[in-house]
Amino acid sequence: MNPENPKSSGPSRRSFAKAAVASAFGFQFVPSHVWGANERVQFAGIGSGGKGQADIAGSVRAGMHLTALVDIVDIEKMSMAGADGKMKPRLKSIEAARGKFPEAKFYTDYREMIDDMGDKIDAVTVSTPDHHHFHASLLAMRAGKHVYCQKPLTRSIWEARTLTRIAKETGVKTQMGNQAHANSHLRRVVELVQGGILGKVKEVHAWTNRPIWPQGFAAPPEKEAVPLGIDWEQWIGPGEWVDYSSKIAPFAWRGWWNYGTGALGDMACHIMDMPYWALDLGSPTSIKAEENGGTELSPPINSTITYDFKKEGIKLVWYDGQIGATFDRADWKLIPGEFNRPGEKILEGIDYKKYESVIIGEKGKIFFDRFKDTWMVKPSSALDGFEYPAESIPRAPEDDNYKEWHAAIEGKVERGQSDFSHAGPFTETVLLGCLAQRRPGKKLSWNEKKMSVKGHPDLDSMIKPTYRDGWEVPQELL
Repeated sequence: MNPENPKSSGPSRRSFAKAAVASAFGFQFVPSHVWGANERVQFAGIGSGGKGQADIAGSVRAGMHLTALVDIVDIEKMSMAGADGKMKPRLKSIEAARGKFPEAKFYTDYREMIDDMGDKIDAVTVSTPDHHHFHASLLAMRAGKHVYCQKPLTRSIWEARTLTRIAKETGVKTQMGNQAHANSHLRRVVELVQGGILGKVKEVHAWTNRPIWPQGFAAPPEKEAVPLGIDWEQWIGPGEWVDYSSKIAPFAWRGWWNYGTGALGDMACHIMDMPYWALDLGSPTSIKAEENGGTELSPPINSTITYDFKKEGIKLVWYDGQIGATFDRADWKLIPGEFNRPGEKILEGIDYKKYESVIIGEKGKIFFDRFKDTWMVKPSSALDGFEYPAESIPRAPEDDNYKEWHAAIEGKVERGQSDFSHAGPFTETVLLGCLAQRRPGKKLSWNEKKMSVKGHPDLDSMIKPTYRDGWEVPQELL
């Protein structure tokens, strides 16, 4: 780490506070706007690599028009210098977007984009590393822009709660990028569980093979020269400073506490979504993690986390990583082990690779995968005499998360089902697992109202982080 933690706002940069205040009060949002038949929602894509490319494509597919693009890569400079292997896909994605939307303006700083384009865009997609989600979404909502933000909604619990409140205050239409939330079979299983297909539910188990990126390291990699065309200052943004390395970006940031949220942030917002929704779990009362390989810099190589919920005493157990896996610092990669998953008593011979979660009730179990309509109740006799409930959850247009968000913006549906009123509290629950990973082996008692862990003031700075100079959030935006 660089102890000097340099300021991010140079002479040509506006601080987050100045940009935020100007954007928030420089434009007026009219929530009652009626969209004409030939009028298209104009949006800006904040981030264009990886999920950014998918989010831009999904929003365009939904009928929106790309007006501005924000990315830390300056393609003119990078093209002149020649992109290396890791950056070539990013360069191609930006070039593809520019080729399809040549009139779209390009920026490397979303603060400048919203300040400059605030009266020309209606919405933004936020597809950055986790540590930028809060700032980009906050700035956009306070400027009256509808927001589609990738999962997890934020990197900290306080940030998630703040965005939930501000989305309600501003009335903008929001959606989190857990795309399977829009799948009809997922919504149907939610209805079945709520309809009593399992009787009283006792526990939930959910699992993933993530992390598949470097994780569990105790010191940063060696410093490298920043490639021409990459705005590393902007990439760091509100986060803690670290010298550039190709072992951090464009993908491996997930394995850094300062920028990502590990396997939980990557996958729990997908895999835990159905049971969280179906059981209306709310916030847990306690969380405990058993883990291996976690450090002050990086989430663990594997972990098993138990959430206890007040509602009917339900327990949720999360499994991630691979047992016996190790971090190889020389090659900066994980050496695989055996998939961390529930035991045979839970699985009962079911192939864990075919499913991602199981809900256990007094009548039986339901195994589920978010991508496939192959959910299964075991034993099948649990279905005897069960009266299937009528559909009660609105279905997304073509099972498409982006089209549902777009329909909400146009007033065709009341809200996206994964809007921040759902995604915010859900993200809080996911991130409580991250808190438990930071204090393994200890059962943490969570006070939802006070947003604190009993007896652990040392966790307060992780619940509500501070930001680098130039990225502090002004009180008038909160």
